[in-house]
Amino acid sequence: MKKYLLFPVLVVSFGLNLWGADFSLSAGAGGLLGGFFTRYNATGTTAADKMTQKVNQFNYGGLLFFDATYAELAVIIQGGAGNYNEVMRKGDAMAPRDGKGWESTLGFSLLGKYPFTLSERFKLSPLLGIDYQLALLERRRQTGGIVYDRTNGIQEQDKDGKKFPLSTWNSFWINVGAGLDYNITKQIYVRGELLYGFRLMTSYEKDGLEQMKELLNDNNPTLSGLTSGPSLRFAVGYRFWSK
Repeated sequence: MKKYLLFPVLVVSFGLNLWGADFSLSAGAGGLLGGFFTRYNATGTTAADKMTQKVNQFNYGGLLFFDATYAELAVIIQGGAGNYNEVMRKGDAMAPRDGKGWESTLGFSLLGKYPFTLSERFKLSPLLGIDYQLALLERRRQTGGIVYDRTNGIQEQDKDGKKFPLSTWNSFWINVGAGLDYNITKQIYVRGELLYGFRLMTSYEKDGLEQMKELLNDNNPTLSGLTSGPSLRFAVGYRFWSK
């Protein structure tokens, strides 16, 4: 029985030795600034049949994070404001929409990291992770129009002519970047992280592609483009356990 109990002890001991003397647990809070750029183009059998989507957005928000040296989990409340331009064209017939938009999201971010000690006070960490954002509010104003809720089913409808649920704008991101920690004391530190994110297509964008397929009677239009953008996170953390 003793040898079976010894095995998990050895595994834990090996893991702690692998992590090294500076493994720690900490938590903190901070804010973020960033933005993203959407550029999608879908073309049918002729160049005159196409759909384009352009969005430029500035983001801002606050975050709470928990850190375990090699991983960081954050909960983020974020707002965004920007402009958009969407065009669906079939031959000479064109249906353009442009204006301004606003949104709020609740995000959950998980970053893997490997810290390098630069000095007694500075640590640098390459970062790679994912971010899932739940849409809390989606509003737009077309040029010359009023501000409207995008889920009201009046100004915007899905491919079946129904109103969009709010979850249509939930999004999944892949992030890459680097972070820098500055130790003020043994327990308190300041953290800065610069990330660049790549967003997978949202349900809204997938629905727009389906609408184009129906409009052009083309089940395989050529699609190009993506949504991506930078973000800067800044926070203060407190180490409550370290080895």
